[in-house]
Amino acid sequence: MVNPTAAIKVAAITDSVIMTEPEKTEFHCINFSKIGRVEQFFITTILVFIFFVINGFFLELIYRLDGMKDHSWYLTMMQFLCYALFSLLNQVFFAGNVARRGEMRVYLLLAVLTVATMGLSNMAVGYLNYPTQVIFKCCKLIPVLVGGILIQGKKYGWVDFLACACMSIGLIMFTLADSKVQPNFNLYGVAVISGALVADAAIGNVQEKTMKKNEVKNNEMILYSYSLGFVYIFIGLVAAGQFLPAFNFFSQHPVQTYGYGVVFSISGYLGVNAVLYQVKAFGALTAVTVTTFRKMVSIIVSFIIFSKPFTIGYIWGGLVVTLGIYLNLYSNNKDYMYSLLHRILQHRINRQKQVKLEHGDIV
Repeated sequence: MVNPTAAIKVAAITDSVIMTEPEKTEFHCINFSKIGRVEQFFITTILVFIFFVINGFFLELIYRLDGMKDHSWYLTMMQFLCYALFSLLNQVFFAGNVARRGEMRVYLLLAVLTVATMGLSNMAVGYLNYPTQVIFKCCKLIPVLVGGILIQGKKYGWVDFLACACMSIGLIMFTLADSKVQPNFNLYGVAVISGALVADAAIGNVQEKTMKKNEVKNNEMILYSYSLGFVYIFIGLVAAGQFLPAFNFFSQHPVQTYGYGVVFSISGYLGVNAVLYQVKAFGALTAVTVTTFRKMVSIIVSFIIFSKPFTIGYIWGGLVVTLGIYLNLYSNNKDYMYSLLHRILQHRINRQKQVKLEHGDIV
């Protein structure tokens, strides 16, 4: 039921929530073991789509409020607080063991990187078209590959570099298309989301290098990363003199900020956990496929609900990025894919033999 290898790859799927150890295949307190795997897959896939489409919708809706982009870090602080509270409740009521297993110095570093990833990602929506932000977040392989070489001295195959090239070309195509049709296109937003990806790559590499041997539960890592991250952001806002202006702004628009922000945070937290469930129950290949199509749906919903100019360049750029994603999947899951292809071909051959035998009996 659980794919240990896939568990290490969660960082590439779930937007900065790392998992280091396979856990029981439960979605919070709901145990799906009494229903079939097909039903489990469809239920969790629907949950992934619902939670993340809601998450993207409310994030874009929040930034429709005039002046919101000046207070992105306050929104991120609120998101970190919600994630920390949810994971604390989960740790106390469902995990059963609240003792810390991981090293605090590692959590302090991961919290910094998580703040950079989430904060810059949210901030980018204030400067970029939301679909462009989503496409950039699909391309984590680029900084992950560079970080793996620089931080861990890893060696990658030609397929990985080809996947990286496809993602880079797709990003360029999508960004150029965006710059042609979006009147508010801002290169600063591209720099901001690129910084988020670099921090995200560092999260995965640091986590893999320093914590893969520790028996650390995913929920514990979320709890400490986001709790410490909340403290970092709070101190940063106070030190920069931005806390009170942001607090006053949110107080003037409580529904559009606090209300939408809570829904945004809850849907994001539940969506991440739904993806983690799929990784544990069905493997990284299935989870990435579902997540990729979910992002496509989020982009389509964004174009439909929030009217914005469209060009065919978006489609071509998105397709090239998708090709890069699946080249990366192929590189990481060659044995599984070959085995799956062999089973499919063997099934077809056996089926044809059976049909011929039945036909021969009839004749």
